Amino acid sequence: MFKFKIGDTLKITAGKDKGRTGKILKVFPQDQKVLIEGLNVYKKHIKPKGNEPGSIAILPRAISTASVALVCPSCGKATRVGFDASQTPKVRVCHLCRQVITSEKKK
Repeated sequence: MFKFKIGDTLKITAGKDKGRTGKILKVFPQDQKVLIEGLNVYKKHIKPKGNEPGSIAILPRAISTASVALVCPSCGKATRVGFDASQTPKVRVCHLCRQVITSEKKK
């Protein structure tokens, strides 16, 4: 089970967007990265091709899970994620308030 799920709110703890929060749009468990809505965006300059003029595109990039912390929906603080295997199925738990973390998935 991965610690972060789509729809979770994360706080960035390192990098140029340190201190900002946002929701997860996509999770890359193999690379240990997450894509956060509106954060860690970069500009890409696109050369003109034929009749199309050049432009500057704003692209979001995935950020490492080592640089983010989950914001607990119960206590509202950035926290580490633990697991409680005594419950079936295994659930995520906040390390600060010991409450079960439920994810709010987009439909």
